[in-house]
Amino acid sequence: MAAGSIVDLAIVGAGPAGMGAAIEAAALGLSVTVLDEQPAPGGQVFRAVEAASGDPALQGEFATQGAALARQFRATKGIGYRPSTTLWHLDRQAGLLSVLHGGASSEIEARRVLLATGAQERPVPIPGWTLPGVMGMGAAQILLKTAGAVPQGPVVLAGQGPLTWLLAVQLLRAGAGPVTLLETTRGGAAGVGLRHPGGLWNGRGLLLKGLALVREAKRRGLRVVRNVRGLRAEGEARVERVRWESGSLPCDTLLLHEGVIPSTHVSRAIGLEHRWDTAQLCWRPVLDAWGATSQERIAIAGDGGGIGGWEAALATGRLVALDAARRLGRISEAERDHRAGPHHAALAAALSLRPFLDALYAPAPEVLAPRDDATVVCRCEEVTAGQVRLAARLGATGPNQAKAYLRAGMGPCQGRMCGTTVAALIAAERGISIEDAGTLRPRAPFKPLTVGELAALPPEEVA
Repeated sequence: MAAGSIVDLAIVGAGPAGMGAAIEAAALGLSVTVLDEQPAPGGQVFRAVEAASGDPALQGEFATQGAALARQFRATKGIGYRPSTTLWHLDRQAGLLSVLHGGASSEIEARRVLLATGAQERPVPIPGWTLPGVMGMGAAQILLKTAGAVPQGPVVLAGQGPLTWLLAVQLLRAGAGPVTLLETTRGGAAGVGLRHPGGLWNGRGLLLKGLALVREAKRRGLRVVRNVRGLRAEGEARVERVRWESGSLPCDTLLLHEGVIPSTHVSRAIGLEHRWDTAQLCWRPVLDAWGATSQERIAIAGDGGGIGGWEAALATGRLVALDAARRLGRISEAERDHRAGPHHAALAAALSLRPFLDALYAPAPEVLAPRDDATVVCRCEEVTAGQVRLAARLGATGPNQAKAYLRAGMGPCQGRMCGTTVAALIAAERGISIEDAGTLRPRAPFKPLTVGELAALPPEEVA
């Protein structure tokens, strides 16, 4: 992009939503710039797919649809791809994006901005979760995809959700073991299914994929312990054992997972309207059918707007691109609606099983608000659950007020890991809803940067 030029559509994130939007927008004649923190396209679900798609442990959608999408993205003309680039500020009124790349800051001006920032793992603060050897399942999968890293010794997966079974299969294929799954799911699938019969039928294709993973995991030797409560990680220098109410196991690696939630750090920081999702128990931005937000210039696609999976993310990215082309006068409203038909159908199909999954894998209250007062909830500032409860008794009405008491949310992660937990703890202590407790209000810079990096802005952009 030439200096001083304005791009039609700036996309933050090169996962399925970002890639799908870029491909669609470029085909419609829009100038497109894609900013990606990662060194290669794929996002979280297809991370490092170009390099790792041949790994036998990762065969399946990752190696087929993921690799094909990345190839199409690379081959599409008119997309300016900027990997290893971090967005640290966004002026929503002017469409001005401040980015960091190679140790220097620069700015991009865009007529439309798409946030395709995806999801993050829901924090699972249990006693001992800060021990070395304990991490999220998503983090372990990233290590497997990017570095071929396979944990040695006994591995325990603790939690629930589709990722638990996928990762179990991938680790077993890669030679990890023994592997045990401590499943925390509370309701039976049959009972939940009776409440969502239509979704089960419409989402039968996705359900069959999940059942195939379960069968493969068990065939490869996965041990499953169900109805697990009261998880604790124990050890001295690192994790040595995981304990729960009715048993314990030695382990060298403990992987935790209780689903994913939208990554709303940027969308909250720029003041977009959000609402509390009672089904997915998380905050999500308010969007229309085209991904448009409460701010005229900004749109959101993918899991950052609500958890739906990669196929839903791809469809929403394409819909945002069509709407951007309509808003910029490249196509008419009638043409937008006509072109959108297949994408709306794909989105509906991808989301058909979501009510069943949300109900089946709803996190337990102690996941949202840990019971043990000694449990660290803010890792950056080493704040415990008991300290948050005390702050609530002293007058903190929400996570923003708790900052004044505890500094929770003021560390390098800016509350990404603790914000939801702090809000849940305060809500429980004060007898209010998490929605009423509210959410942290992040501020720019969205990611830490140095004075030197900021000073590298060209003089005209500083002015």
